[in-house]
Amino acid sequence: MNKIIPTNQAIQQLTLKQKVGQLFMPAAFINDTEEEIQQLEKLIAEHHIGGICFFHSRASAATNFEGKTKIVVNEDSFGTLKNLINRYQKAATYPLLISIDAEWGLAMRIENTPQYPYAITLGANKNNTDLVFEVGQNIAKDCKAAGIHWNLSPVVDVNVNPNNPVIGYRSFGDDKEQVISLAKAFVKGTQSEGVLTSIKHFPGHGDTATDSHLGLPIIDKTKEDLIANELYPFQKLIDKGVDSVMVGHLSVPALTTNAELPSSINKDIITGVLRNEMGFDGVVISDALNMHAVSKHYPTKGELEWLAFNAGNDVLCFAEHIEEGIEHILKSASEAQINKSIERFWKLKEKAIIPKNIPQELTNPSPLNKKIAKQSLTLHHGSTEKIEHFRATNFCTLTIKRFGADQTNQEIVENIADMRKEIKNETEILLLLTPPQIKPTNNFGFLQEEIDFVNELIASKKVVLYHFGNPYALQFFKTDKTTATVIAYQNFKEFQDVATAHFMGTLEAKGKLPVKLN
Repeated sequence: MNKIIPTNQAIQQLTLKQKVGQLFMPAAFINDTEEEIQQLEKLIAEHHIGGICFFHSRASAATNFEGKTKIVVNEDSFGTLKNLINRYQKAATYPLLISIDAEWGLAMRIENTPQYPYAITLGANKNNTDLVFEVGQNIAKDCKAAGIHWNLSPVVDVNVNPNNPVIGYRSFGDDKEQVISLAKAFVKGTQSEGVLTSIKHFPGHGDTATDSHLGLPIIDKTKEDLIANELYPFQKLIDKGVDSVMVGHLSVPALTTNAELPSSINKDIITGVLRNEMGFDGVVISDALNMHAVSKHYPTKGELEWLAFNAGNDVLCFAEHIEEGIEHILKSASEAQINKSIERFWKLKEKAIIPKNIPQELTNPSPLNKKIAKQSLTLHHGSTEKIEHFRATNFCTLTIKRFGADQTNQEIVENIADMRKEIKNETEILLLLTPPQIKPTNNFGFLQEEIDFVNELIASKKVVLYHFGNPYALQFFKTDKTTATVIAYQNFKEFQDVATAHFMGTLEAKGKLPVKLN
């Protein structure tokens, strides 16, 4: 890989066309075909692309968010990632800035790599910022081992809407001060390893009921409310110093004269609010420009890319029409505007692309995950005494968890009928419940028959419930009628072991639910 030249030299040396090419960050996929890999190499070389953002596969990207295409599993995904980064770097005239969404580790995009707990789990660790610092630090080590410079994290949206379809478990919670405290720790941990961060999704995606991968969410609040809530964590973190801010695809009428124009391509919001009012002069990166909240409204190739740049984005993430976008920007932008963006972006490159000690091995998440499991385990309902009394009974253990994704609805319903027969004469049930999915679509993957069965158990038996998943899924169940309900947040082995120790009375539940349930 070529050495990065200083920023002032880059501004003098690069042609205007090369500078504009640098501001594009197309998607790269570890499961691409050789033909697709060569197409991206050609794009990088011919258009002087400045960075790439890694995803798993085209089937799992935002345009296929509805999940209609089968996702291929890659056993040597980490090796593939490293090889591709090397190939793409060789194709580049100037070193590429490599980015990825690794909110809970490389595993968010790359299978068979370390996975750390979701932000909502970290949010249950009240005031325990040291563990969150360690999470940021370990994820940064894994990024470095791959050759990644920029982790597009953390999420600093305050998740005040329990029905939020896209943020939810990705937020540290619904308390803005807690969000700031933990986000700050995550950022510092990441920076301690020389990896860049990006706080997102400006101006705040926490109070939405629409998924911006699919449509445009509207946040209809006064500017005063937005400053006090949505914008508050961004302002506090900007004041402390952050590498970059990612702008989401949101309609926020109170911040603009054109409510129909999404925040990601809205000059009032990016240049007006973020830059001028909030004083942020660092790099602004767009959320993925292929997301349906914006992409489906701009069929003319290059127009969306120009609108995003002109609104104040320095980096155009997941732009799909690069050649046309470059031409559109060259035709419409001033040289000063282009130079200002390249100066900001190149300074990030100078900061991140430096010779450093590159870890050869990926981190082992297990010891840290165990510590987090112990600190986050939450007694949501009931008491230690009630669990102790229950433990002395002749209780029966029932596990509701999907094993494999190929079970048909009919098989699941038949399984419920079998369980109903098995526990017919039982009076005490230890229920271990894992939601089929982390996201809230389709009742977190639960069939209505499963929800009814669990509520029937709670109504007719003495139930101690251990929940291994997104706590928002508990809204379907009458947990106030259980003997006790305990939230373990994740279904990792470390969390299961901690839940077992708690049930056996050898470990205290120290966590606190970071969100309110309906």
